[in-house]
Order: sequence, then C-alpha cells, then structure tokens
Amino acid sequence: MGSPRQVLELARKQGAKMVDVKFVDTFGTWQHFTLPISELSEDSFSDGLGFDGSSIRGWK
Repeated sequence: MGSPRQVLELARKQGAKMVDVKFVDTFGTWQHFTLPISELSEDSFSDGLGFDGSSIRGWK
C-alpha cells in the first residue's frame, strides 16, 4: 500500500471515521475492536495499539 502517512491520508480522504482492528486470539478465533480514526497516528503502525483484553477468552 504505502507508508503509514499515505494510508492515513487515503482513509481520511475517503471519509473513514472508524477503524476496525482484527486479530486472532490464542485459540485461533477472530476478534476485533473498533476505534475512531483520530486515535491512529503514524506511530501506531510501528508501536502497535493497546487495548483491554479482559473480555478475550484466555487473556485474563
């Protein structure tokens, strides 16, 4: 795709308001969380995103 800056610019240009982050838990089940695009920065692509995993099976 391109650099984090290009990805964010394209998403904003296209009118994206929310970002759905998907991942697989330790049991192989798809999980996701959604956050406002304003919460993302270029650093998010390399630093990652923190979230409360207490509701994810096996992450307590």
